[in-house]
Amino acid sequence: MPTKTTTLLYPEQPCSLEEMRDLSCPNLYLNREISWLDFNLKVLEEALRPGQPLLEQLKFLAIFHNNLDEFFMVRVANILRQYRGGASNVSPDRMTPARQLAEIRRRALLHTARAQAHWNKNLRAQLAERSVRVVDYDELSEKQRRFLDGYFKNEIYPILTPQAIDPGHPFPMISTTCLNFIIQLSCRDGVDRFARLKIPNNLPRFIFIPRNKEAKTYASLGFDPNVRGDDILPLEDLVAQYLPMLFPGHRVANAALFRITRNTDLAIEEDEADDLLEAVKDFVDQRRFGDVIRLEIAHRAPKGLIAFLASRLGLQPFQIYRVKGPMAFAEFMTLYNVDKPQLKAPPFHARIHPALNGGDPFAAIRSQDILLFHPYDNFISVLDFIRRAAEDPDVVAIKQTLYRVGNDSPIVRALIEARRRGKQVVAVVELKARFDEERNITWAEELEKEGVNVVYGLVGMKIHAKLCLVVRRERDLVRRYAHIGTGNYNPSTAKIYTDLGLLTANPDICADVTNLFNVMTGYACRDAYRSILVSPLVMRNPLVELIRREEERQRRYGDGAIIFKCNQLVDPAVIHALYRASMAGVRIRLQVRGVCCLRPGLPGISDNIEVTSIVGRFLEHSRIYWFNAGGEEIFYIGSADLMPRNLDRRIEVLAPVVDAQLRSQLRQMLELHLRDNTQTWRLRNDATYERLAPPKGETGVDAQATMMRGFPLA
Repeated sequence: MPTKTTTLLYPEQPCSLEEMRDLSCPNLYLNREISWLDFNLKVLEEALRPGQPLLEQLKFLAIFHNNLDEFFMVRVANILRQYRGGASNVSPDRMTPARQLAEIRRRALLHTARAQAHWNKNLRAQLAERSVRVVDYDELSEKQRRFLDGYFKNEIYPILTPQAIDPGHPFPMISTTCLNFIIQLSCRDGVDRFARLKIPNNLPRFIFIPRNKEAKTYASLGFDPNVRGDDILPLEDLVAQYLPMLFPGHRVANAALFRITRNTDLAIEEDEADDLLEAVKDFVDQRRFGDVIRLEIAHRAPKGLIAFLASRLGLQPFQIYRVKGPMAFAEFMTLYNVDKPQLKAPPFHARIHPALNGGDPFAAIRSQDILLFHPYDNFISVLDFIRRAAEDPDVVAIKQTLYRVGNDSPIVRALIEARRRGKQVVAVVELKARFDEERNITWAEELEKEGVNVVYGLVGMKIHAKLCLVVRRERDLVRRYAHIGTGNYNPSTAKIYTDLGLLTANPDICADVTNLFNVMTGYACRDAYRSILVSPLVMRNPLVELIRREEERQRRYGDGAIIFKCNQLVDPAVIHALYRASMAGVRIRLQVRGVCCLRPGLPGISDNIEVTSIVGRFLEHSRIYWFNAGGEEIFYIGSADLMPRNLDRRIEVLAPVVDAQLRSQLRQMLELHLRDNTQTWRLRNDATYERLAPPKGETGVDAQATMMRGFPLA
């Protein structure tokens, strides 16, 4: 039987016939924030799925908590700002900020309770049985404790800095998501006092303590990925045992572990800044101390400590969350690296695309467009394309966008090498890539030092497009080659995100990419391109027009059909157009991994629309937009999701797939994912999701597993 989420029905609001006809009834639209929570619940369900290897369960629990942290830092912070400012919500669902905050809290408590219960009651014990033992201090042997006593006094105690809180010592500024103790002290003068102690974030979160009686040393203190039967003690548990040592002459009456989540969605004053780089640097410094959005505190914390923190932090009760179990669980992702392959999914080794396996990439791309399916096609092919361009003496210029490239980036190294070899190199570095600002600042400064022409994005606009343009002198002409992707130029995430990359020498596409780089680096303005769609000016209207054409074809010929595969579907204009097409009878299949504000299956409005979502081993990240076009099939792939921010406030690119063979492969891949019934959730018209299951007695369709076995499919 299909599994159904615990999401409750959206309360219906009475709508007039006119509101239904003009598609303005709020019941037709799902709330963005609640839809996101539904997505994160699917991530949690992966941790709870029977048969999931134990360390995969741990990984999904960590991802669930990390997602939730970012949700509070960005989305909940924005709603809280609306609530405090008395703003009314003008989104199509018409849910007020107060109601959104109440519903977010209800669901967050429900979901985190399930996550905590799974760790406390199931996963922790099951991991211990397989020699991955996360223990409490009380479970350690006397010998282990004696050693930890010396380790604490010599290695940890000198780093700790207790902070008094009294009229002479104001309440300290606490940075976001760090672990802290709030401590109540009984003093000799009969007055209770309070102190804060931060757990240092430059020490390993986990202490690995061998149980082997023959061990001569405790060399695995700190992170040891091998865990040869070690006990694993969280650092905060050790610190808790030695709190009295920090306050001689006082008695620790109460203590509780806590962390706060701050607003990180602060505005960058771009318009007033003379230097965008300096403005982003200032923003990064300020973000650690934005308004407090959430307080998490140990479940057994005394009410007096909670009240003390709430009053000092200016919090209301709905912002306080008691935590049963470990705090900052996202950091438990570290434990996934332990050397226990039997507790993980079988390793996957990506193939090298046959057209790029050891030959000349430029010759291969000249002969035909190449479509890469990551992670099934190894991302090394993209890295090799850029590296070969950097080394090739015939290449005269490389232009590259950089959004999230990761640490020790081979892309950055290749661009530096290209510049050292005398090529013209342009790097458009988006400094405002959320949570990657500091890393991107570092890369931008390093590239500039090497003489690369660095552009720091655009004022008021994020550059999210994934583009690389190579200009090469070949005999009597200059030829251009382009890579257009759906994901970042990051070899680490390319192993766990499903993405597409188009390598092409198509003259129209390459000319468009050239013109777009001139827009991003200079003062060029363009409201039309030959082939590609570019937001903010040339994307929404063409997409809506293509939807309208399918609606018209359905009315005339009965063959209208649309398939979208993307991460988010929020934009009201696009949803409105899809509703109109459905009302005309167009068959619409949407695979939306995350937020979906469209409500399918409503009689007479969206009963021709199916919405599914795949959540599995890899994060579905591709953006593909397909229109039947009377059998001619129009495909676009690229960086853009269907959200107002992507279509109005970002530079995004969707590129056409024009090669007939590639269109056939892409359609085959889309149909495979739409047939999946092992990792797929279907959105119902009551706003709940149900997990699909294969019919009884039949083998299920697992799209990701099939892609891992080989593509194109036999």
